[in-house]
Amino acid sequence: MSASLALTHLVPLAKEVDENKVTPGVLGFIVFAVMALAVWGLMKSMSKHMQKVDFKETPAPGAESGTTADDPKAQHG
Repeated sequence: MSASLALTHLVPLAKEVDENKVTPGVLGFIVFAVMALAVWGLMKSMSKHMQKVDFKETPAPGAESGTTADDPKAQHG
């Protein structure tokens, strides 16, 4: 019900569009489309690079049973 009410308010606004106003036109559409394709390509490339990343941390050599030299409990017992 509210959608039809909003539509009835927007229809008169569409008729009041001034023909002398500047619009983006075809050049604006082409620039927007090129930017959208560039973002899509960058996202695809980023996704491919992120799949190559290994998130598993390897344990440090010499570390025993999960304690490290930075752990204060390991030093004081």
